[in-house]
Amino acid sequence: MAESQLLDEQDDRDNGDFHLMVMVEDRTRPQTGQTHPSQDTPTSNQGADRPNDSKPTRLARGFRKALRKNQDYIRITIPKSGVSRLPSEWWKTGMAFIWAGLNLILTTVMITVIHERVPDKSVSPPLPDKFFDYVPRVEWAFSVTEVNGMILVAVWFIQWLFLKHRAIVGRRFFFLQGMLYLYRMVTMYITTLPVPSMHMECAPKLHGDSHGKIKRVLQLVSGGGLSITGSHLMCGDFLYSGHTVMLTLTFLFIQEYSPRSPLWRCYHVICWLLSAVGVVCILIAHEHYSVDVVVAYFITSRLFYWYHTMANNQALRGSPYNYLNRTWWSLVFNFLEKNVRTTVPCTFSWPLSLPPACFKNPCKSYSKVQSTRDD
Repeated sequence: MAESQLLDEQDDRDNGDFHLMVMVEDRTRPQTGQTHPSQDTPTSNQGADRPNDSKPTRLARGFRKALRKNQDYIRITIPKSGVSRLPSEWWKTGMAFIWAGLNLILTTVMITVIHERVPDKSVSPPLPDKFFDYVPRVEWAFSVTEVNGMILVAVWFIQWLFLKHRAIVGRRFFFLQGMLYLYRMVTMYITTLPVPSMHMECAPKLHGDSHGKIKRVLQLVSGGGLSITGSHLMCGDFLYSGHTVMLTLTFLFIQEYSPRSPLWRCYHVICWLLSAVGVVCILIAHEHYSVDVVVAYFITSRLFYWYHTMANNQALRGSPYNYLNRTWWSLVFNFLEKNVRTTVPCTFSWPLSLPPACFKNPCKSYSKVQSTRDD
């Protein structure tokens, strides 16, 4: 008599197929029925009536044991139905990249406009700052800030390249970066602060020279907005600190999209030290007021946490009690995260993968089935 028993069903997340494991076992039972263990050896009274009752039972048991030892395995592929819960959608990532680049260019344009409005040091001296009262200026400290920032950006870029879901993570980074530069444009324009220290030398004002302003914008963009490259000679972009934004944002993404194992914690600590030392060196160099750094950290961290809270909690998206949905950029968020229906895992893969035919034979499209059969 043949009996079928369902053993296992697995979801292969890597290749998108279901694997079904089935064991088919052929069990032979005696025709005369099984006897009680106490009846395997006939007694003196029953031995004469049924001398061969125990023999079929012993043979059936031995036959079943032999069948279990001889099992064959066959692969059968069952295609997985449904749509991926983490689609790449690179075209959305491209739009987020354009958004970030546009706001970066507009920020440099705004800096050139604000530079014309910065009051002269002789007319408006630096505002009092408690940190400057207790910590004297160190000339080389701002170079440490920019070097740390370049290291963190390079480390984050390499880590991003090896992420499996780099398209989703990339558009999150570019969207938040663009939002932070947009907010920075608003705060710089509505409140123009005087220079924070008397050591700062600002470039001459152009007074309506449009050609010269365009040249300064291109120079600032080509140099990455860094003083170490000699491209940033203008003043007025104080509230809030763009260097603090990049130091904080890159560290938050490095920490969020990497494992939490002890080995990776050392990596997190190193990146945190680079970020923290860079932020402190901004103040030690007297390049920004303390309020510039505090506001930059607060806006960057809150925006990062709000976005990822909404992205990682599916129940919040449609809840009428989720006040995070009332943010003015929630429509853009819903557009970018519409098809992301689960938390993005911290998994890595090679940036350039070879075709699947290089790793497996396409003719072998079957899964594992465990079976036993009668010899």
